[in-house]
Amino acid sequence: MNNINDQYKLSNGVGIPCVGFGTWQTPDGETAVKAVFAALEAGYRHIDTAEGYENEGSVGEAVANSGVPRQEIFLTSKLNNKAHSYDDAMAAFEQTLKELKTEDLDLVLIHWPNPIKYRNCWQKANAETWKAFEELYRAGKIRAIGVSNFRPHHLEELAKTAEIMPMVNQIRLCPGCTQDEVVDYCRSKNILLEAYSPLGVGKIFEIPEMQKLAEKYDRSVAQICIRWSLQNGWLPLPKSVTPSRIAENTRVFDFTISDEDVKLIAGLTGCAGLARDPDDTPF
Repeated sequence: MNNINDQYKLSNGVGIPCVGFGTWQTPDGETAVKAVFAALEAGYRHIDTAEGYENEGSVGEAVANSGVPRQEIFLTSKLNNKAHSYDDAMAAFEQTLKELKTEDLDLVLIHWPNPIKYRNCWQKANAETWKAFEELYRAGKIRAIGVSNFRPHHLEELAKTAEIMPMVNQIRLCPGCTQDEVVDYCRSKNILLEAYSPLGVGKIFEIPEMQKLAEKYDRSVAQICIRWSLQNGWLPLPKSVTPSRIAENTRVFDFTISDEDVKLIAGLTGCAGLARDPDDTPF
């Protein structure tokens, strides 16, 4: 990989830029519009949002008004937790297209495997949702389909009825949170791992070991995190609303973290928080 738009290949052959721009916790409105616009100006061509982030409209506005052709942008969204049925997923997808001001999407994910609304029937709900995704994929409305926050038992259940397996699993992966069991399982099934919150929702900047590594490599802590994620074979989705940091986060291809330091970073268990249990989410 030499730049943020070098590509991983998904199991269906679709290329996906190896670093994406995350928009979780980016407020809707001017803040989100300016952040996405700054990302596109900095060279990002992979933008990640979700219905649950409540900023799809602003992301769509930035993409539409950026001057970058839509076909050059890899655009991802995720299904909200209240729409896990065939009909609801179809309706939610149409609303997402409207919000994002586009006729199709590059990737759509089931955001959480076991929302509280479906706690007693999540297997059936995911199967129905996935059927809708498969139809949209076959119709050319989505170039790739996947999941988020799924653990092996969720993927095993989905496989019982799925005709097409997920191409992506987007999970929390950051220093001290490596979810080894999920990672190993997904790799065995040729499912690409996307790393959300690769900067540990900001907590990582306070960790002394990460500060020392930043000094050692003459990089920012954020650059260390993103580079580490790439060296693990993941696709990081760093988020920022500051144009200088958005641009800085693209400059991660002219240095390499040693194997020893890669292990050190992985071993900082819980330093920036751990992944939430998807079977115990209150939403």
